[in-house]
Amino acid sequence: MTDMYIKPKRKVTLSERRAITVKDVADVVATADVAKKVEAIKLQEITDDGKQKKNYLISVTDIIKLIKKSYPEYAIHNVGEQDTWVQYKAHKSDDRAWWKWAKIVFVVVVLTVGSSTAIMAFHTDSQLPKIFENYFRLFYGEARNNPKIITIPYAIGLVVGIIAFYNHFLGKKITDDPTPIEVEMEQYEKQVTETMVDLMNIREHAEKEAEGR
Repeated sequence: MTDMYIKPKRKVTLSERRAITVKDVADVVATADVAKKVEAIKLQEITDDGKQKKNYLISVTDIIKLIKKSYPEYAIHNVGEQDTWVQYKAHKSDDRAWWKWAKIVFVVVVLTVGSSTAIMAFHTDSQLPKIFENYFRLFYGEARNNPKIITIPYAIGLVVGIIAFYNHFLGKKITDDPTPIEVEMEQYEKQVTETMVDLMNIREHAEKEAEGR
């Protein structure tokens, strides 16, 4: 018996399709001619019911069953996900350049105002200006309001610390390491995908139970 390997993905986004094929949701490892034919196998019809967005759940067992119908002589091994969430959009996003830049500017303004407000609130609550004055009096033996010799290096260090923390400067990454925001967004995407797959599994199970009654 010949071996075939499939690697289903966790989530895929499709648009303007009539059907979902194996190629859309999984990578296939087999001989070139067989892999091409397997990738073209239709898994799910996409019906036009007027909805802009739809969600489909493709199980690896469904993929294996359909492949087995055409290639019963193959031993199919799954090396990927158990379920694939297919997010279908009837039409591709048609955002114009000016609208994208408007959204970017809006987010930048909100983040700048929000972060600066948080920093100022922290400095006020912790009475940081008083701390700087105490440091100046401790080292120089005299009292001075807002000592520039301390506040200016602190302000520079604050900017350098933010740049190092977010790992970006002038639109470019400083190192190849993921930024904290990228890590959090990746965790958020994983949680959303896992929750969506679980919910669709529950709904599918409930529908099958209702049909069996």
